[in-house]
Amino acid sequence: MNNEVEHIKPYEGDGSKREQVEKMFDAIAPAYDFMNRAMTLGIDRWWRRVAVKRVKRHVAQGESHLLDVATGTGDFAIQLHQALQPCQVTGIDLSMGMMDVARRKVQQRGLENDIDFMQADCLALPFQDATFDAVTVAFGVRNFEHIDQGYSEMLRVLRPGGFLCVVELSTPTNRLVRWFYDLYTLHIIPAIGSLKSGDRNAYRYLPLSIAAVPQGQRMLDIMQAAGFTQCDVRCLTLGTCSIYTASKPLH
Repeated sequence: MNNEVEHIKPYEGDGSKREQVEKMFDAIAPAYDFMNRAMTLGIDRWWRRVAVKRVKRHVAQGESHLLDVATGTGDFAIQLHQALQPCQVTGIDLSMGMMDVARRKVQQRGLENDIDFMQADCLALPFQDATFDAVTVAFGVRNFEHIDQGYSEMLRVLRPGGFLCVVELSTPTNRLVRWFYDLYTLHIIPAIGSLKSGDRNAYRYLPLSIAAVPQGQRMLDIMQAAGFTQCDVRCLTLGTCSIYTASKPLH
């Protein structure tokens, strides 16, 4: 399935989307958490809490093993562990710079034995079939080079009956809200991002990728085509964030 967002890259010039996304996140890693709070006015913390509650309802507390794809600086992985402990969380990401920040957070909390990070491509996950009880992705699907392949890989590594939870930014449909949203994301955020991170292109890429990523029923259709069942979406904060959930069939 051909999705427009797969052709949107952070930088002009050569290099695959995968290579450019890795380069971009390595560059903005030191400023990423600050910019996340600034871009969402801190509401991203609540979005993750809502998603964690969804996961908690479907994954038994105890010796579960979770995979956090596009783990970034580790916030979602840490929240998942706090909610479901004792559990093991493995976070993967293309960007070593982002995971360096994540590892420092984990070390500060003394969670090195419970949360581990490794560099890996979501399109070719280095895990055996049916390894994880749940797979999560927070704000990462729009960066996949091939979204359908990413979902197929996540389905493969899930155990039968396993749970998928995807948190992704989305564009509001209300015209008035959309006007303010466009002003903020297309003009204010790139300006702040350039000053804070020194990489204006990264924060120009953000709103373009949000607008182009499959949303609502289109995203659910991709999940279903990959083999997931019980696919559902919940929109939050005037449609600026969507939480998608699904399950791997038992048979």
